[in-house]
Formats: sequence, C-alpha cells, structure tokens
Amino acid sequence: MSLSRQPIDLPASHPVLCQIVAQRINQSPDRRIPFAEFMELALYHPQHGYYATNQTGKGIQSDFFTSSHLGSDFGELLAEQFAQLWELLDRPHPFTLIEMGAGQGLIVQDVLRYLHRHHFSVFEALNYIIIETSPALIAEQQHRFQKLIQSWGQLHWRSWDEIPKNSIIGCCFSNELIDAFPVHQIAIEHGKLREIYVTLARGQENQGTEKHSSSFFLPPLSFSEVIDKLSTPKLAEYFDLINIQCPSERYPEGYRTEVNLAALDWLTTIADRLQKGYLLTIDYGYPAHRYYSPTRNQGTLQCYYQHAYHADPYVAIGYQDITAHVNFTALEQHGKQCGLETIGFTQQGLFLMALGLGDRLASLSQPDPDTPLHDLLQRREALHALINPMGLGNFGVLIQSKGVDNQSLRGLNVPPLV
Repeated sequence: MSLSRQPIDLPASHPVLCQIVAQRINQSPDRRIPFAEFMELALYHPQHGYYATNQTGKGIQSDFFTSSHLGSDFGELLAEQFAQLWELLDRPHPFTLIEMGAGQGLIVQDVLRYLHRHHFSVFEALNYIIIETSPALIAEQQHRFQKLIQSWGQLHWRSWDEIPKNSIIGCCFSNELIDAFPVHQIAIEHGKLREIYVTLARGQENQGTEKHSSSFFLPPLSFSEVIDKLSTPKLAEYFDLINIQCPSERYPEGYRTEVNLAALDWLTTIADRLQKGYLLTIDYGYPAHRYYSPTRNQGTLQCYYQHAYHADPYVAIGYQDITAHVNFTALEQHGKQCGLETIGFTQQGLFLMALGLGDRLASLSQPDPDTPLHDLLQRREALHALINPMGLGNFGVLIQSKGVDNQSLRGLNVPPLV
C-alpha cells in the first residue's frame, strides 16, 4: 500500500450502512457489538460495505495499491514460483491454484499469460480457482475474463463450501488478504484483558430502528466505544497460542491491540481442503513478539482513503478501507495444529529476488532500443518498489505445506520464522 499520513478530507459515512450497523447494535442483548462485527459490516456488507461499493471507476485503487498494480512482474514472478511447486509435487494433473481474494483479477491475468508463454506444461495441467466473498468483485472478475472463460474453461469461482475436504493438490495463495479480515480489538484495563465494543453514541440509543425508502431521510448516526469483558474465551487462548503473556506487568494501562480470530478460521478451512501442496501468504505484518511489543500500545489498525491513512474507523464508514497488520506467528502456530508445516518466512524483497527480479533489473541496463525511455524508467521504478525495504519489499511471505517432502524448495530464500 502507498502511505501518506496527512490531513484528509473525508466524505460523510454511508447513511444506509450506518443504519444497518445501528440496527445490529439495537438487536444485540447489551446494545453493543464487538469491533470485529462492526468491521465486518463496514467492509463486507454485500450491498453497502466498502468492498461492495468501491470496485468500479477509480475504486479501491484510488485509496491504495498493491504489488499487482505495479505491472506484470509481480504476477510473473509468482508464476515462476508456482512452476517450481508443480515440479516439487511431481507434476500433478490437475495442478490446482486457488487464489483467495483476487481483487481486480490482475494476478490471475499475469500468472496465466506467463505460464502459457513460458511453462506451457504447467498451464496445461492448471485448474485455477478464485475464492472471493464480494459479489461485486466476482462480477467484475467474471466480466474481465469473459472471453478466457469461454475459450479455456479452467478458470472457476468457488466458495469453500463447494470444495470437498482433502481434495486440493496444488497451491493456495493470497496477496494482501488477511490484513482486511475483521479483527477484535482488546485493551488492558486494571491489569485485565478486556474487549472493545461498538455502540451508538450517547443520545442516539434508539436510532437505527426506523425504516426509510430513501437515504435522503436517514438521520446522521455516530458511534462510540465501550470496554467490557471478552466476548469469547478464544481471545485469551490466542495469546497462549503465540506464547505471549498478555496481560502482564510489561503492558501499560490502556494498552490496545488487535486479535485476528478470523485468520485462524480461514487457515483451518484451507488445511481441511488441502490434500497435498502449499499455502503461500503475502501480507504486511510481524512475528508475534514484534506485533505485541509493549511500545506498540495503540495496535496496528489503520484506515485508508485516497492514498492517505488515519486511525479512526468511525468516519467515512463504507467509503474507507480498514486494515490491521498480520500476526505471522499465529498463522504458523495454528497451522501446525491444522497439519501445516512451516517451510519458512521471509521478506517480499528477498522472495522476489530469489525468483529472478534481480535479473529483470539487470536486463534494463541493455534495453530494447524500440522501448521508449519513459516506459523503461517506469518499469525500473516499479521493480524497485516491489523490493523497497521501506515499503512493499518489507511485506512478509509465509510458506506452509501439507503432505509433501520439504527437504528443499528450489531457489527460494525462506529462513525460519523468528
């Protein structure tokens, strides 16, 4: 993502979405919902959530960009990795690639084109599945690949419920997916672990129950937070899983952070479906001891709008992205419980260099004379951005496996998770 912390002219929150949140609050026994439930609605409500209403036109790319927006190199280098994994799996046919959260479909396009041109045997064996929760994104992806669907027939959209358990031989992968999973927010209060809930602001307790035919008549709503006991014991168990003593004397009063239980459920689902193969997770985040450092006392939650960020999720609801960094230790430890072996964890910059990004940079020193200088400089800038240690290059790459011999992973620099 591109980052700029500066004053932002934010739009008003989506009035219908705010009414839906208010109704959910009023329907709950204590008239409050966990922050994770608020975040789920804000991002994933099927009609009014951020990912349902910000896909066309400028769309989410006006708020942030990912590695796949920087040209075809990222997807092509991933394709090199998939070709290696196909070899390590003894060239299965079919070789199933499952992309989780394909966004605008840029990686799909770049991977398939590259495999068709450079690893045709892999392409012939390929069965490409997209798992996407947003109906709007599915529609956009299917429109983009309409001709390919008709001519090739091996590109499919599925839900996890439609994929049988223990059936996948291949690789599941995601790029900047887990950071947008709804997270619980927790805080230390009087030395105890407590949870942050969302409720209606004072004086608005009975709003959100009205029904209107037009958003024009909807009253403005605002939300506030309350802190109380944990909504589920899984939140305390999470810290046992990652071997972090929280709460403890190390953590100050008012310490605040996030717990991503949805990521653990997601990992369980993948492990259940994977018979033999790999899970590749690329995202921004930290190992647990860095994530839950006492000095990071306000957590990692950030909101993005037009390439700038701030920390208030209760403004521009429905029009801004909300994210939290990924705890890679939790993925590793829970993965072990699910039968996934950790191959290694590295930075995106090292990962892509091992797959040939350095060679691509070197080739630009002797460019095709027919290539315009502007295009040459633009591609060089994009390649450097992919490995920039202050940006995308510092993203984490976690590789896990199931049912395979991992004595070597050809050419991939993945030191153990530390």
